[in-house]
Amino acid sequence: MRAVQITSLDGPEALELLDVPEPDGSGKVVIDVHVAGVTFPEVLQSRGLYQMKPELPFTPGSEVAGVVRSAPDGASVKAGDRVAAFPGLGGFAEVVAVDPSQVFPLPDGVSFEAGASLPMNYLTCHFALVRRGELKAGETVLVHGAAGGVGTAGIQIAAALGARVIAVTSTAEKGEVAKAAGAHDVVLADGFLAAVKELTGGKGVDVVLDPVGGDRFTDSLRSLGKEGRLLVVGFTGGEIPTVRVNRLLLNNISVVGVGWGAFALGKAGYLQEQWADLLPMLEAGKLDPPISTAWPLEQAVQALLEIDERRAAGKVLLSIR
Repeated sequence: MRAVQITSLDGPEALELLDVPEPDGSGKVVIDVHVAGVTFPEVLQSRGLYQMKPELPFTPGSEVAGVVRSAPDGASVKAGDRVAAFPGLGGFAEVVAVDPSQVFPLPDGVSFEAGASLPMNYLTCHFALVRRGELKAGETVLVHGAAGGVGTAGIQIAAALGARVIAVTSTAEKGEVAKAAGAHDVVLADGFLAAVKELTGGKGVDVVLDPVGGDRFTDSLRSLGKEGRLLVVGFTGGEIPTVRVNRLLLNNISVVGVGWGAFALGKAGYLQEQWADLLPMLEAGKLDPPISTAWPLEQAVQALLEIDERRAAGKVLLSIR
């Protein structure tokens, strides 16, 4: 089969398209991949900067959508089913083998492109907002990086849960993407604190969803109202910020870590519980991932560079079939 592999830790440009053996499907759900999602962790993996460091060479790709070729006895899916899946690795290939607990039914009305956009970003944001952030209907959520894959997922899930969403983007053009994803208000990153205070009548927001980090962090804390929660999802801005804990005392605010992968993979059945929560939203059309670009497999380098250079306005994909 064809697969894109990381053969050296020299960045996205070093990815190679190779012919490799198909994966061993023993005890796994074997999926003919139609579309693979591209995420920021793959950019980090290409430089050896992600916490998971597989032995070289390896096939990256943590999320896919396609058709089941075969499934073991007892699996909840069968040959011929349309599915989304979270393999963790191996998704940038024509065929992938996935643990049955990480394979999810895809409704007939949901495209493979949408399906491949869901596992990493939407399950991360569901975990962030529901379990870690304890978001309630009627609260206000501030979403950074709101035109990217995590940002648009956060907007749609927060809105589906009954929250008001204020999106933060670096440009007006990206603001249009966030608005189309369902944000109620959009503000520019430059001067977002003052804009948020004005939009909330000085009260501040209840939750900040932050996949960016960097120099926005302090003003994100200042944007929180009483008992507000800042959800630390990642650091696409490059810099890992620090916090002076006295800032947390004034309004009884919290900084909350969001480590979805480690939690979900260590808690039996949790991924399927999450998917069951999202499925009604998906079937009702409340979750509709905006697509930035769908690159052919042989242009995986360009897909990762689009994310690395922060050009993505929505989800970046690889079209494989």
